[in-house]
Amino acid sequence: MDDKTKTRILGVIERAPQWLRNDLAAKDASARARAEEALAAMLVDAIGVSQTADD
Repeated sequence: MDDKTKTRILGVIERAPQWLRNDLAAKDASARARAEEALAAMLVDAIGVSQTADD
């Protein structure tokens, strides 16, 4: 993983909305799973943008 991709991932995490942060820490498994899926989608998008920019 290159520095540009790492920077994009860090940016996604820094900009994660509060509801996502709260749900990632939730005891409710379904809320946590939704938050994990949302974060994964955000990260996939950021990585895709990074790879597209490199091409």
